[in-house]
Amino acid sequence: MQKKYFDDGADELLLVDCVASLYGRNNLVDIIKKASNEIFIPITVGGGIRSVEDAEKLFANGADKISINSKAIIEPEIINQLTNSFGSQAVVSSIQAKKIDENKWLAFYDNGREKTEKDIIEWTKEVQDRGAGEILITSIDNDGTKNGFDIELCEKINSISEIPIIYSGGMKSKNDLKNFDNFSECDGIAVASILHYNETSISEIKKFAENIKLKVRV
Repeated sequence: MQKKYFDDGADELLLVDCVASLYGRNNLVDIIKKASNEIFIPITVGGGIRSVEDAEKLFANGADKISINSKAIIEPEIINQLTNSFGSQAVVSSIQAKKIDENKWLAFYDNGREKTEKDIIEWTKEVQDRGAGEILITSIDNDGTKNGFDIELCEKINSISEIPIIYSGGMKSKNDLKNFDNFSECDGIAVASILHYNETSISEIKKFAENIKLKVRV
């Protein structure tokens, strides 16, 4: 599947074990090895990373970046340790956000199962200050619903972020990109189910984005 997405024009591949923290595992090494031999775009890997040693093993087997959430929530210093060891460009802060009140989101972890009291804006600022080089922000409310992106959340994160942001959660079709018409600071989107179920393709999404004058990497 990863080769298919590479051939269709993906800019980056995101491999995440969504239940790694739940089961206390980190077993993506074999998948990364195969993927890195077949594709030639950056590979970001997430799920079950609990130490510098875990990340080092992933990098040694073909990962270009690692994405971390649960361990960072529990022990924020891990972000500093990872960026000091591998550089900010290799560390993505995965942030799972759920709206709990008007104009307020909290950070969750363990694939959206566990709630924290961390305000999403303050947590975004903290991961930046600790050295993360990129943010992957996922709307828990929209993820899997195919109701479109949470543009309000995207705008909030964008207003205070000084590092690239990738938005995830809720894309139903390429038409959802129209919501970004007046939101020119979007650095990228992460798409899963509509690709996995062949409802559209990366090339179709890129062509549509170009047609509505969104910036597209070539």
